[in-house]
Amino acid sequence: MPKPYPIEFRQDVVRVARSREPGVTLEQIAADFGVHPMTLSKWLSRADVEDGVKPGVTSEQSAELREANKRIRLLEQEAEVLRRALAYVSQGSLPGKGSTRS
Repeated sequence: MPKPYPIEFRQDVVRVARSREPGVTLEQIAADFGVHPMTLSKWLSRADVEDGVKPGVTSEQSAELREANKRIRLLEQEAEVLRRALAYVSQGSLPGKGSTRS
């Protein structure tokens, strides 16, 4: 998998593409910067979402969602451990189970 382009480079290419003269195509700009035209189109779409021009999930929101999902998984695991521990402890306190009393 190729290395991702630096964010500053992507921002510069998007800025140039947005301020292009009439008649200059995205393909020409992509060729000038040595990127694939589809890559430039994706960068423009992401930039539109980040700038609030188009609806969508920003990279910040996406990162927050990933962190929230990690936290949810951790809490679910902790809850399962506690459920199992409670079941284990409650089995030992039942009359007739492990008790020497008659």
